[in-house]
Amino acid sequence: MKDTRRARMSLGLLLAAALVLMTVDHRTGENSPLGPLRGVGAVLFGAAEGAGSGVVRPIGQFFETVTGAPEAQRRIEALRAENKRLKHDLAAQSLDRKRSAELRSLLGVAGTGGYKIVPAQVIARRGTPGFEEAVELDVGTADGVRPEMTVLNGDGLVGRVVQAGSSTSTVVLLSDPGSAAGARLEGSNEIGVVNGVGESGRLVRFRLLDSTARITRGHRIVSFGSQRGVPYVAGVPIGVVERVEATPGELTRVAYARPYADLTALDVVGVVVQAPVRSPRDAVRPPEPKAEPKAEPKAREGL
Repeated sequence: MKDTRRARMSLGLLLAAALVLMTVDHRTGENSPLGPLRGVGAVLFGAAEGAGSGVVRPIGQFFETVTGAPEAQRRIEALRAENKRLKHDLAAQSLDRKRSAELRSLLGVAGTGGYKIVPAQVIARRGTPGFEEAVELDVGTADGVRPEMTVLNGDGLVGRVVQAGSSTSTVVLLSDPGSAAGARLEGSNEIGVVNGVGESGRLVRFRLLDSTARITRGHRIVSFGSQRGVPYVAGVPIGVVERVEATPGELTRVAYARPYADLTALDVVGVVVQAPVRSPRDAVRPPEPKAEPKAEPKAREGL
């Protein structure tokens, strides 16, 4: 628009009219004839304000989120740490329950056989000169442990002590090829020698001195015992015969037995520091497994 005299006059008249209308509206208050126009303006300006706030609000929320992100991350890390701690506590409780059950079983065997024992825990699997399969215990001479003592757990014979320090000791397992223990068939006086054959402790070899003695799968073996109980005390369950080898013309008979003690997963064990006055014979052996009931033959149809 050109800056002419007529334009300036028009602008002046419009401003004067606006001032008059504002004065009239203010003095008349609620009864102002300009009320409807004022309502329309409020609606238009309110809609514009709402649209503007709708655009600005997400931006404000974004900045609030960015500002609060470090605190949220700290909460997440705290929750993760708490979850890890709870899992560790649960695993520890489960392990404690398992060890408590093993200790109760061990004390039951010791009580039945009359063995005086020092409870111990396997802390490492280690090799020792001359032997392949051995473990380390957390007890030693300060606890009364000496070399050539029997080691057992709640299931059966584990091995013997070969070295003893002040606070730790080394045990050669029954499954080691260099180990040998006198053994006896349960319920009889047939004796022989048990040797380890390796195979990760799954089997031991039982060489029966009498080649004519009757031995079959399922027969159970217990320790025969050594003089003064060194290195093996009598009556400790050793294992169950799984197979018998045919040895025609031999002076001995050979069988292979599955040890009662799981020699690959040892935890709580006991060192026998004093043998019983009398041999417990077969008193410590575990109960025989119950035979599965035979199925009744089905009646033939049509009879």
